[in-house]
Amino acid sequence: MKDAPDVARRLDAVDYLTDDGLAMALFLAVRLGKPLLLEGEPGVGKTAAAKALARALDTTFIRLQCYEGLTAGEALYEWNYQRQLLAIRLAEAQGSRLTDGDLFSAEFLQERPILRAVRHPGPVPPVLLIDEIDRADDEFEALLFEFLGEAGVTVPELGTFTAHTPPIVVLTSNRSRELHDALRRRCLYHWIEFPAPQRAAEIVRRAVPTAGEPLIRTATEFVGAVRGRELDKAPGMAEAIDWVAALSVLGATDLAGDDVLQTIGTIAKTPDDRVTVAAALGTHQGSALGTHQESQS
Repeated sequence: MKDAPDVARRLDAVDYLTDDGLAMALFLAVRLGKPLLLEGEPGVGKTAAAKALARALDTTFIRLQCYEGLTAGEALYEWNYQRQLLAIRLAEAQGSRLTDGDLFSAEFLQERPILRAVRHPGPVPPVLLIDEIDRADDEFEALLFEFLGEAGVTVPELGTFTAHTPPIVVLTSNRSRELHDALRRRCLYHWIEFPAPQRAAEIVRRAVPTAGEPLIRTATEFVGAVRGRELDKAPGMAEAIDWVAALSVLGATDLAGDDVLQTIGTIAKTPDDRVTVAAALGTHQGSALGTHQESQS
């Protein structure tokens, strides 16, 4: 990837549309070998950006999904205790004895996503997605500092594994809690905004090629407008795509008809939001009808 426009072109080729800011952030992450922290509301394409980058580079994609209570054993590495126990029993049956050095060796080491990324053979670096880091505990962030700063993981029994081909690391956060300053300091940063209407329509057009142009245009405009209302969870691009896909399956060509109202569960995810979105849709349909009648007179 020679520059940010080249990144945008390559992502475009794998059907991920990006703006100049995100293209530059990804370019710098690749060129500088720095982790990239992507933040933004749910559904704006943070996870999809990492997946698309891996496809654009034709490299291995490794994902670590974060959650409360995530441990080092699940994220970095752990020992295969069953194999160790079998080895002990086999040694006893043969009249020999295994030492700690025999048991805690690379043979019994199980790679989890981070260590797998560190030990990736290359030559093209893998893309490691640490998804929704804000869902993990504060303590887990501290476990990442060595890896994010040095592209290495220390296994006390074996030493430190340092990547020969450092992975491209993308972290995502929905800002459900504040991240530690030490983690932010180790990362490049980019906030992904909900796309402008024209780019939103192009994203939906590629994701739902069966949908008609009037439906894509009016649906994305409506989603963009309703995001400005007081909602528990504003719909993102993922919800917009689901909505247009549902409407397309029903044969809708625009936002008119009772079927449209019955599909708002794709963009409204709480009872209160359903009421708000339904009211906005009713207003939109009334406005569209009034405009149509005026054009007929």
